[in-house]
Amino acid sequence: MYDRILLSTDGTVASEEAETHSLDLAAAHDAVLHVLYVIDEDVVTAYSGDEYVDEAEGPEHGLEEHGEETLSELRSRASDAGVDVETAMQHGRPAETIVGHADDHDADLLVLGTKRRPDEYRALLGSVTDRVLRLTTRPATVVKTEVDE
Repeated sequence: MYDRILLSTDGTVASEEAETHSLDLAAAHDAVLHVLYVIDEDVVTAYSGDEYVDEAEGPEHGLEEHGEETLSELRSRASDAGVDVETAMQHGRPAETIVGHADDHDADLLVLGTKRRPDEYRALLGSVTDRVLRLTTRPATVVKTEVDE
């Protein structure tokens, strides 16, 4: 049923359950798991950089480092589970980048994580997951994570 599953992860607690779910799905369907980590360009460009001595100290470097750690951990978990995995890190606006990546790789299913938050929070700020669901024409599974805040 699924040959190519796309997991979008930001390596946070909101993605933990989605990561596990996507690995289980890929193993059950003998599918290739595509894992995408998006570096949000809005976060990178929001900082002037004046407080950093060199670009290796800026937010982009930190996000790239976190992305590499997240992707490396998922490659290891996929290997342990016997799942073929392809990883990618891209810069851009998260929702649009995720949908574009899914289209480029003809993903059969998108797996996205989200934290359960009050309706008031979502009404004010929204979420990347909500936006992806509005933009994509592909099937998607949303895995909610309960978080104490």
